[in-house]
Amino acid sequence: MKFNKLLKFAAVGLASISILAACGGNEEDTTANNANGSSQDSGEVKKVKVAYAIGTKPISYQDENGEAAGYDVDAMRLVDEKLEDYEFEFIGTTDDDLLIGVEQGKYDVGIKNVWYTDERAKKYIFPKEFLGLSSTGLALKKENENIKNLSDFAAANLELAPIAANNAQYTIVAEYNEANPDNQVKLVAGDEFNVDQVQWVNEGRADGAIYLEAQYNAQILDENGPYHNLINDVIYNEFIVIKTWPLFNKEQQEFSDAYDKAMAEIKQTDELNKLMEKHYGRDLFEVLETVER
Repeated sequence: MKFNKLLKFAAVGLASISILAACGGNEEDTTANNANGSSQDSGEVKKVKVAYAIGTKPISYQDENGEAAGYDVDAMRLVDEKLEDYEFEFIGTTDDDLLIGVEQGKYDVGIKNVWYTDERAKKYIFPKEFLGLSSTGLALKKENENIKNLSDFAAANLELAPIAANNAQYTIVAEYNEANPDNQVKLVAGDEFNVDQVQWVNEGRADGAIYLEAQYNAQILDENGPYHNLINDVIYNEFIVIKTWPLFNKEQQEFSDAYDKAMAEIKQTDELNKLMEKHYGRDLFEVLETVER
């Protein structure tokens, strides 16, 4: 597909040369054509900026060579291959800069294991086609392994590690609390988007944390993970699987529509399933029928 994009560049170049030759290279004619809106630019590949969070391995991160990597990145690369009229530039950044940058138009789209919230839908375009799935659960000390969900957590009067109010994890807990006024989870809004949740739990500053299975596997289960030494101390209990999305800038409706068409075609294959197995060690599409959010 990238080769087709190069061919398109070449075709546009040859067409432009032919037009100039036919017009005798007349500058006045060329200027007139541009003023009349004739499309010298038609057929050109549009470069778009795709921001990705660098600190969420294996979802999105930078590899040892500084290259974009992870499930979200590879899924968007499949989309890039489908869209001959677009060329993706992947830009690594922080969670906060990604959210602000996409909203303000610094980036055209952002990927970072994004969950849908009504508040975000006011600021960004959510496409029709979701990008992936995220196993979400509780990171707990080994002695609390009997706590399987938010209801258990609340009933045990345990305390969560702080969650930034602009983090969709905060919304998940807030929605639970709204639905369960008599059995609420203690929820504290943090000042930073990323809190070192594993350390908070391990050191006893919190009884548990909302955590992603993919990150638990990469940081604790993986023998090369930064917290592999805690493999016998901190456990993970899944309580929900959630769809994840790319966030498009509000001015990028045409791009979002193109993404939808490409992603719908990709989902007719097993390519996303393979990416999940590669990055997560588990194909979450197998439980898609049970996913409510």
